[in-house]
Amino acid sequence: MCRSIKQLRLRDEVATDDEIAAAALQFVRKISGYRRPAPANAEVFEGAVREIAEVSRRMLDALAAAHPSAARR
Repeated sequence: MCRSIKQLRLRDEVATDDEIAAAALQFVRKISGYRRPAPANAEVFEGAVREIAEVSRRMLDALAAAHPSAARR
């Protein structure tokens, strides 16, 4: 889909909030078709980035819980 989104679930590292936010931003840019939304769409665009980042963090934390070797940074 979007080649600039890197894999965040690594064996011995936990993704940082900044890495997750960057991936969420790339995802929203890709599916919306906007690099920067028009002012009228900025709130919706930024809200989508926040929500995707939150869901991604929860998912990654749940996956890390299944693998105790992953240590939180």
